[in-house]
This record gives sequence, structure tokens and C-alpha cells, in this order.
Amino acid sequence: MNAQNTQTTATQNPEKAALNKRLESIGWGLFLIMLGGFALVPSATLPKGLWSIGIGVIMLGLNVTRYFYKIKMSGFTTVLGIIAIISGVLELMGLNDLGGAIFLIVLGSYLLIKPWFDKRQLFGKAEES
Repeated sequence: MNAQNTQTTATQNPEKAALNKRLESIGWGLFLIMLGGFALVPSATLPKGLWSIGIGVIMLGLNVTRYFYKIKMSGFTTVLGIIAIISGVLELMGLNDLGGAIFLIVLGSYLLIKPWFDKRQLFGKAEES
């Protein structure tokens, strides 16, 4: 028996892996454009919070697209996207001091519902979709 037979490998769909790589490239491109816009546009031009909301929409949009193509989503970017949108909305409302509390609430909520996501196998490595 050789070492190749003893190792178990996850089933990989090359088409989904290629699509996921393309989606990640698009996500990174949009993120960098947003970051460049943030550095370029004077802070007084747009209300505070819009940049955070934009980043959150990019992260959640990437994962929604993965979901519709039956590619496993990233739990990390999903949680970060939710936190970014919530913190952006709080900034727009002038409630800047609540960011840390909201972060802890979202993180704790994720930990509570994580078994539900694990059961449905929604999150994980996209290459194993």
C-alpha cells in the first residue's frame, strides 16, 4: 500500500474551483477600488459610514454569489461583512461608540448559530464544493 492510497482527498470540482477563484479576484478588485476611493475622496465629501457599508456589501455579495453557485461560503468574510455593514449604519446614525458592543454581539451570535451552518455545510473551503 503506498502513501497515495492512505490519504483521503476531498472531492474537488475544477469548474467550481475556477469560478471561486474568479469570484475572489472580482471581490479583491472591488475591495481595492473601494480602498483607493476612500484614500482619494476627501473625508468631508461623503458621510462617514458609507465606506464601511460598501466594504460589507462587497464581502456579503461575494458570499451570496458563492451560495447561488453552490460554492461553500467563507464564514470569516460573511461575519466581517455583517460587522462592516452594521458599523457603517451606526456611523451614519452618529452612534460611533457602539461598534465594539455590536462586534461582540455579532461574533457571539455567529458562535451560537455555527452548528446550524455546519449541519448545512454552507461554510468551508470553496474548492470542496
